[in-house]
Amino acid sequence: MSRKILAFSLLAVFVFSFTAMAGDYKYVGVNKCKTCHKSKKSGNQFGIWKETLHAKAYETLASDKSKAKAKELGIDDPQKSEKCLGCHTTAYGKDKQWAKSYKLSEGVGCESCHGPGSAYKKMKIMKNRDDAVKNGLMIPDEKTCVNCHNPENPFHKEFKFDEFFKKIAHPTPEKK
Repeated sequence: MSRKILAFSLLAVFVFSFTAMAGDYKYVGVNKCKTCHKSKKSGNQFGIWKETLHAKAYETLASDKSKAKAKELGIDDPQKSEKCLGCHTTAYGKDKQWAKSYKLSEGVGCESCHGPGSAYKKMKIMKNRDDAVKNGLMIPDEKTCVNCHNPENPFHKEFKFDEFFKKIAHPTPEKK
């Protein structure tokens, strides 16, 4: 009997530790990423993102075109609708994982594709890709994109991953 209790206790501690760790990652927002990813030397990933439609995704929900489509779909305000915000913002509905620095109005920011950055944002971690991945950095792929770029999107256009990925590419320069 005591072995069963011990085994159950160890399992409970493991499960609790794992779920606590996974829930510890917070969405910190693009300004935390910008700190290291805005210089030409580092690849200016922030500047590249800022010029994409992803950066303007939340803002576009206030356009006349978006408001008209929302009205057709029975949505009063697209900037407040979960039907729209799930793809036009980072981490919508994950309020408990938002750090104070996170802003919904940033649109589809870095962490939409790369995961919550609170643990991997530190320079000493980001210097080693494996360490960054161990700390929550996600490397996006087509599956990441089709969560939003799919036929359920009321403005859907055929999604060509390779073509579209080039438009948002923001590589880190190789170190010499």
